[in-house]
Amino acid sequence: MSIGAGIALFVIGAILAFAVNLPNEFVDLTTIGYIMMGAGVIVFLIGVVLLVRRRQTDTVTRTEGVGGAQVTRSTTRSSNDDLV
Repeated sequence: MSIGAGIALFVIGAILAFAVNLPNEFVDLTTIGYIMMGAGVIVFLIGVVLLVRRRQTDTVTRTEGVGGAQVTRSTTRSSNDDLV
């Protein structure tokens, strides 16, 4: 979802920066467009990093008995994200 939001921010910012030419004394739409384009690039890159990041799960089990303590550690790494 963040990749799509980044693309949408970039496109809306580009429209404001390059296509809209309204006489406005209060705000500069070109500057707002450039800011939105920059934010879109940042959100897009964060989305790509989160997509590429590998999911890791650690499970630690500790049992205590007569002979002492036993610790078992299991690590699972998956490159596929589960769809919710």
